Amino acid sequence: MNNRNIVKVLIAEDDAVTSRLLKGMLQDWGYEPVIAFDGNEAWEVLQAEDAPPLAILDWMMPGMDGIEICRRIRENPAPASTFIILLTGKVNKEDIIFGLEAGANDCITKPFNPEELRVRVQAGRRIIDLQSELSARVRELERVMEHIKILQGILPICSYCKKVRNDQNYWQRLESYLVAHSDVQFSHGVCPECYQKHVITQILSLPNRL
Repeated sequence: MNNRNIVKVLIAEDDAVTSRLLKGMLQDWGYEPVIAFDGNEAWEVLQAEDAPPLAILDWMMPGMDGIEICRRIRENPAPASTFIILLTGKVNKEDIIFGLEAGANDCITKPFNPEELRVRVQAGRRIIDLQSELSARVRELERVMEHIKILQGILPICSYCKKVRNDQNYWQRLESYLVAHSDVQFSHGVCPECYQKHVITQILSLPNRL
């Protein structure tokens, strides 16, 4: 797998055996595990600039538990939201609902089935990719709308040379400005008026060599 496509996954689990098991499985599936052994450490990891977009959190662990981490993440969402899988020994439906309402995207009961976990991590990966693609499209749309706004506004243009003044107070040719601020491309030609004024005039001014 290409390194650029490897997704970091936070494992927050205070049981060393379970943590090693999860780490090995995630590495086999092509992910990059980031290990935390208590809730406070996990929270610090999730606050970093390069925080893993996907997290597997144990419900019960020292410091901050998984439920509290879920709540804090949803109360202060980052530009790219974290996909959270909550691991729990609780089997009651009410407990699962409680975890999801706290902000978890998914809940898996212990002892978990490795294949079930793999599929659910994979589903989280797809959602992360879709969110990333959507964010990129939104940024591109904002860029296009800003360019449209610029083109719809008052554009300073020289009365003589027809150059326009850009946002940096620099004068440039109109076609260069439009190419830089839109997807327009130019194919050059000669209009009838200029053809008569320039081309025919030049032809007539050539020496008669006959």
